[in-house]
Amino acid sequence: MIRVVADDKIPFLKGVLEPFALITYLPAKMIGRDAIQYADALLIRTRTRCDEKLLHNTAVKFIATATIGFDHIDTEYCKKAGIHWINAPGCNASSVMQYIAAALFSISVKGKFLLDSKTIGIVGVGNVGSKVEKLARLLGMRVLLNDPPRERIEGPGKFVSLETALKESDIITLHVPLTKEGNDRTFHLIGGETLSRMKKCTWLINSSRGEVVQTHAIKVALTEEKLSGAVLDVWENEPNPDPGLLALTFIATPHIAGYSLDGKANGTAMIVRALAEHFSLPLSDWYPSGLAVPENPEIRIDVKNWTAEEIICEAVLRTYPILSDDARFRRDFASFESQRENYPVRREFPAYRVHLSHPDPAISDKLMDLGFQMI
Repeated sequence: MIRVVADDKIPFLKGVLEPFALITYLPAKMIGRDAIQYADALLIRTRTRCDEKLLHNTAVKFIATATIGFDHIDTEYCKKAGIHWINAPGCNASSVMQYIAAALFSISVKGKFLLDSKTIGIVGVGNVGSKVEKLARLLGMRVLLNDPPRERIEGPGKFVSLETALKESDIITLHVPLTKEGNDRTFHLIGGETLSRMKKCTWLINSSRGEVVQTHAIKVALTEEKLSGAVLDVWENEPNPDPGLLALTFIATPHIAGYSLDGKANGTAMIVRALAEHFSLPLSDWYPSGLAVPENPEIRIDVKNWTAEEIICEAVLRTYPILSDDARFRRDFASFESQRENYPVRREFPAYRVHLSHPDPAISDKLMDLGFQMI
């Protein structure tokens, strides 16, 4: 039997591998050299740094992280050491899109404007950014896409420079990996110089990685009202966000944009299947069963004289009242990790059925395009 060490906060995992592996569940902070000395495989989240310090002279030959990001894995060391690693690309893309939708509608309410009158700049157009693009176009926004790696492959037709995105967008949303070197370096991508190129009163959303935005620079921009506001789900120095920056943001959350139950289930399924393939286990099509249903899965909206944007806003915020997460985080931001580990059940749009009192086929189509069921 193979030996597996797994983060005990990976959902839906307990009981799945026991028939085929000797598995040990540990809190992330306890996944150290002694604990993994004889493990064949590690199943982790972002809080476990997999590098030479952890892995040298251990039996580990396979690492799977149940997350989109993999900057916590030293991929070069793993390559040299013959350790196979995988992440879970796209597993929580729809969850992050739901977060961005709730953020956009909250911003529009705060700013007293319609989203279809605004331009959004999407920086990074991978699994998540592509879903945000679809959302923004469905809402009638003008969309500017910035993604240099994709532009090099696909040509400049649908992409703009970062300069153009910053200069012309009313809202900038970041969906990039954290890279600290090379032409596509994203570390402190948004700092004093880039913030100065944004037009006044821009809104900034960051749900990618905290280090993509320089803390001091955004604090200055918010204090001097060069930005209208910021929505931050990720922070430098997690899990210890800067209290001054938190106080200046419009919406602040503890790195939970991708924490829908659906996204968690997808991430766990992807790493279990990858482990099964690598070690020839009979779990190649495994997926969690019995996901909790929403407390109120049916959304009834009296829509007489409502615009399409108002109806979609109501439906989105019924599935995810993002300001509740913000309020909980502000009450006790020191409990960053605890709030992540004990995050309430959040289901994505397909788990909800929408009933409109005055149905409009065009609006129903938009809701179904977002994933809602219509009744």
